[in-house]
Amino acid sequence: MSTPLNGRQAALRLLIVDFLSERLSAKLEKLAEDDPKRAALLAQFAPAAWLQDAARRVEQIQAVTHSLKPIHPDAKGSSLFREPHSLTSLAEVGSHTLGSMFEADVVGNAAALDVYKFLKLTYQGRSFLNLAIEADTDFGAALTDDPATASAWMAAFAGLTKARGTFSSHTQAKQIYWPIGDDPHDDAGYHLLAPLYPTSLVHRVYQTLQEDRFGEDAKAARAARKAGEWHERPVREYTNIAVQKLGGTKPQNISQLNSERRGDNCLLASLPPVWQSLTIKPLFGVDSLFKVFGWRREVRNLAGYLRRFLQADPARNQETRLRLSEQVEALLDELIQFTAEVHMLEPGWSADPQCDLPPAHRAWLDLDATDSKPDGAIDLVVGDFAHWLNARLREPLPMGDPEYLCWRKLAREQLKDFAWETAHEQ
Repeated sequence: MSTPLNGRQAALRLLIVDFLSERLSAKLEKLAEDDPKRAALLAQFAPAAWLQDAARRVEQIQAVTHSLKPIHPDAKGSSLFREPHSLTSLAEVGSHTLGSMFEADVVGNAAALDVYKFLKLTYQGRSFLNLAIEADTDFGAALTDDPATASAWMAAFAGLTKARGTFSSHTQAKQIYWPIGDDPHDDAGYHLLAPLYPTSLVHRVYQTLQEDRFGEDAKAARAARKAGEWHERPVREYTNIAVQKLGGTKPQNISQLNSERRGDNCLLASLPPVWQSLTIKPLFGVDSLFKVFGWRREVRNLAGYLRRFLQADPARNQETRLRLSEQVEALLDELIQFTAEVHMLEPGWSADPQCDLPPAHRAWLDLDATDSKPDGAIDLVVGDFAHWLNARLREPLPMGDPEYLCWRKLAREQLKDFAWETAHEQ
């Protein structure tokens, strides 16, 4: 007669039964009521039978934090499981920065990944894998009534984090000769390194990017910025991201986490700076900043494209309005870039007698100008931008008040955002 389970043991067993029931139901739904395969499935998913098979199949997979497969899909060397807190702490960003908040990956036979999903189940903040590694007696009792069998199964599950066989590399793996001496001609002055893919770190980066781009808090923060309101969450943007696809149509052949990302592995830009010498001069001898701004090459290109687009008399629909907004916003991006460049001049340059700019333009371009209040300057610059754009498009297009109001509305949103960011950076 089996010993009654205590509350914790019963809760753990219920988790096990629910997990198996869900997987069984998903498979039975695909079969007819009289299909002979139903009996085999019912026997296969009986808790004792499935757990015994899982304890056998767990040897076909390995939990890792550093994987070889992403280096080359045909490489068959060792992958490693190293808890981040056990790694040497460095100043650079690396797996060691993850601390205890990391997610292990799984490599090996994709057909055995259901075992890992089982071991990822959690109770009171502890995964089944953690409980197996700790040889938790309540977890063992939840697995089976036989203590010897429970110990054997937990030992098998705990082996998930251990390397399979002896450490080895592979001809398809990458190798790096790392200098450890002062003489580069000394062949003995190098260590031969076999780099592994930091799959747990890569997954954390992916999760962070997804949250910063598509999370509800991130959306609310961007909406607040657009409305000129404060939000407790900063807006984070990542430019020039590259996405490396691993595994093709079968990302699960690389690893479990790679499958969860649909094969997407985000690479942050690590480009060397592109040196562009800027000749930034004070705007002297002109009575409008747009007389200088309008001669920028990209501004001329964008204005020309917008003129040609409108000359084609596009249909008056949502798509046209969207394309029109995108082109005007591109011009406004150039205006913001132009403004940021002029802000690099020595503050107070607009006080020079050679400066003929109106007060609003001085206040917009010169951070030390005091001729006009910022809010008033923005409104006047916005209006002047709308007049300038109408003038650029008026020949041969009929531009009037409706277009002016449209340009002014778009400009006010972007220029106010820029002014707010500039004020908070000082």
